[in-house]
Amino acid sequence: QVQLQESGPALVQPSHTLSLTCTVSGGSITTNLNYWSWVRQPPGKGLEWIGAIGYNGSPYSGPSLKSRASISRDTSKNQFTLQLTSVIPEDTAVYYCVRAANPWSGMDSWGNGTLVTVSA
Repeated sequence: QVQLQESGPALVQPSHTLSLTCTVSGGSITTNLNYWSWVRQPPGKGLEWIGAIGYNGSPYSGPSLKSRASISRDTSKNQFTLQLTSVIPEDTAVYYCVRAANPWSGMDSWGNGTLVTVSA
């Protein structure tokens, strides 16, 4: 069974870049027709899909953070990474990495999530 684990800083200063890594075990990020997504949930709000990277390395971006978010991968480490530039306090959220059957739906395996706070 595939397992995902987020890692990265818990506190980021405004205007800096947030970088989170998801380490996948029990399966390969290059497995055919698997998509690897980042989803976040700000305090008191709903889930927001940030973007994804496909099994073949193709990137997908959500509409709200398209200009600031990028997702990459390291197949040798079976990891994928989110970078969010120029962060603002409104980027404070629990960030989840997720495996999905499609870039933006069919999410069937979730990491535990990691709280990132944007504050000076």
